Amino acid sequence: MTKTPPDRLFVAALPTPLGPAQIVFDEVGRLRAFDWDSHQARMERLLRRHYGAVDLTAAPSPKGLSAPFAAYFAGEVGALAQLPWTTGGTAFQQSVWRALCEIPVGTTWSYGQLAAHIGAPTAVRAVGLANGANPVGLVVPCHRVIGANGTLTGYGGGLERKRWLLSHERAEFRLTP
Repeated sequence: MTKTPPDRLFVAALPTPLGPAQIVFDEVGRLRAFDWDSHQARMERLLRRHYGAVDLTAAPSPKGLSAPFAAYFAGEVGALAQLPWTTGGTAFQQSVWRALCEIPVGTTWSYGQLAAHIGAPTAVRAVGLANGANPVGLVVPCHRVIGANGTLTGYGGGLERKRWLLSHERAEFRLTP
């Protein structure tokens, strides 16, 4: 991962069973952002936060990016793990995002477990904020973080999508009453 701003960023539509999404990638085909169309403003805000002013150029998705997403949604739930991605962010955010990638498919961690995993057991709130600032959601699987009591907590794409993603990955969680 690198903090170097890209020279150009491209955006492509990505159909999913959960509604249309967008992927943002650089000239060498590394993923820079992923979000649902209904959350485009959030994605653009995160891109500006990480890179400053950004102009997105519409382009076809590179097969190296679109094929793993298609495979994931077709049931190969480990298909996204090898996607090349990079983004800006603070050193702390980067450490949280790397740790998110260590949560195995079909597994959930609490924010406290994630904080302990990065060696900052008292930084649960900061971990939650970093989790919410993740611009490459789904690939950096922030949806795998749940409440300490096993219930679903916030997700940038909405709780219904989070529920679907975790069920798709056969992860255990509890529904709130």
